Amino acid sequence: MDYNLAYLFVAALIPLVIGAVWYHPKVFGNAWAKAADMSEAKINSGNMLVIFGLTYVLSVMAAFIISMLVVHQGHIYSTLMNEPSLMEEGSELNLYVKDFMDKYGSNFRTFKHGAFHGFFTGLFFAMPILAVNAMFERKGFKYIAINAGYWMVSFALMGGLLCALL
Repeated sequence: MDYNLAYLFVAALIPLVIGAVWYHPKVFGNAWAKAADMSEAKINSGNMLVIFGLTYVLSVMAAFIISMLVVHQGHIYSTLMNEPSLMEEGSELNLYVKDFMDKYGSNFRTFKHGAFHGFFTGLFFAMPILAVNAMFERKGFKYIAINAGYWMVSFALMGGLLCALL
């Protein structure tokens, strides 16, 4: 199975683009700032180069995990990775895996399928983490909904892109 790392770096741009729209004052930005107890001064006090740079690096990490969640064919390799004959050209196992990939390698490899898994990763993985943190930070439902919605949309688009292109 070919794995093009360039697509991970492209997919990692999605949270930055979605964030620019999602957290814009005319979309959810004002509601988020109020729910997060952020003032204009506090928002402007950060080093944006560092913030955006680290956001991109962390998004590359997220894209890597999302790719494993949306492209199911890679799991055959993880299941068999300790088998010595897996990569031995012409071995029974090597031929089996090649045959399997020829027959099923393109199953469930659509934008729609990846977006489905990406969205549910946001809903059932990112949202609970955000909600637990928010409860201990004494943030309300609006704060959780705005931030979780951002990750659900971002992961859906990342998953769709990665599933269709990897």
